[in-house]
Amino acid sequence: MAQSSSPVSGVADRYAQSLFDLARDDGAIETVESELAAFQELIDSNADFRRLVESPVFSSDDQVKAIDAIVAEVKPSELTGNFLRVVAANRRLFVLPGIIRGFRQYAADHRGEVAADVTSAHKLSAAQRKELAEALGAFAGKTVTMTETVDSTILGGLIVKIGSRQIDTSLRTKLNSLKLALKEVG
Repeated sequence: MAQSSSPVSGVADRYAQSLFDLARDDGAIETVESELAAFQELIDSNADFRRLVESPVFSSDDQVKAIDAIVAEVKPSELTGNFLRVVAANRRLFVLPGIIRGFRQYAADHRGEVAADVTSAHKLSAAQRKELAEALGAFAGKTVTMTETVDSTILGGLIVKIGSRQIDTSLRTKLNSLKLALKEVG
């Protein structure tokens, strides 16, 4: 996983690595990953839970009580529930989204997967999606999981991001390059 100079991302990475190691040892990577995805969805969809996670005004006791109530209601695995309690007790709930992202990255690396963000001018067909996934897999040397976005402003072609690499074959970029080249000539 890429290192960052941000102290928050360092904290999130350490927690994510610890949780991943525990989940791997218990053979529960997929379970924990799906439970964390549900908590991320809760953060995204519930303003009260998001406030609990992000706000520094809640005491450690308040956060632990709230997490205990949520864990009792949601009933995640013991590992996930205990982990969330530890994060709350240590007043680190504010890094929970970073922990979730980090855990997902560790899990993907463990499975030999790499994530690719694909932007296209129109929705890809199943055949196009399959062909692109195979081509990207051959390029990356790993199984590729794609996140697709449709952006009609690129006019045509694709923009693919894999890790720190970006491949931009969009018509918009080609037209902009042509426009610059014509300005230099004229």
